[in-house]
Amino acid sequence: MSSLVLLHGLGANGRVWDGWPQPRLAPDLPGHGSAESLPRYTFEAMAAAVAGTLPVRRELVIVGHSLGGVIALELASGRYGVQVDRVVALGVKVSWSDDDLGRAGALAQKPVAWFDSRDEAAARFLKVSGLQGLVDPAGPVVGHGLREVDGRWRLAMDPGTFGVGAPRMAELIAGSQADVVLARGELDPMSTDAELAALHDQVVTLPGLGHNAQVEDPSALDHVHGQAAS
Repeated sequence: MSSLVLLHGLGANGRVWDGWPQPRLAPDLPGHGSAESLPRYTFEAMAAAVAGTLPVRRELVIVGHSLGGVIALELASGRYGVQVDRVVALGVKVSWSDDDLGRAGALAQKPVAWFDSRDEAAARFLKVSGLQGLVDPAGPVVGHGLREVDGRWRLAMDPGTFGVGAPRMAELIAGSQADVVLARGELDPMSTDAELAALHDQVVTLPGLGHNAQVEDPSALDHVHGQAAS
């Protein structure tokens, strides 16, 4: 029986998976939550850091959301000392324009923003993670994504994570040693069915759900990852 690993997206943290059944592993990606920051963010460096938190003698089923989906595919390459049996990459943005990359690069260069109240910082966290209206601002996902220092608040997220760049999805899928499924919420503007179908022959669309489909309806992905955690 495989172990289930859940990887969150950019701006979120491992607590975003709290609505999923136990047991499962849901680590924070580098530069998020309580995870250490990296000197430079690449998919390879982030995958190497995550691999250090995973069991090396178990087959893994990895469900990754957005950035987490790219990290899951990178881990499935066989280069990180973990055995990945299946990857579900949900909500990955696969088409990047120069403007997209320029905006992300500019955000990566910005200094840490400080807020005078937790409410202000929580609002920023929810905007960055795309979780507005989906999680409680006073709840554990938001709390894990904030830091208080001397009465002021900031996001736990390292702004440098915005600069990770665009994934080479075709190469990642071709190089995967695991079975790969690309999934998206029907209402997710980050990608289209046609874009995913052009990359891969296993594509699943989740009716009525948006970018954070794993939070909107955790059960919708049960049949996609097709593996009970052990």
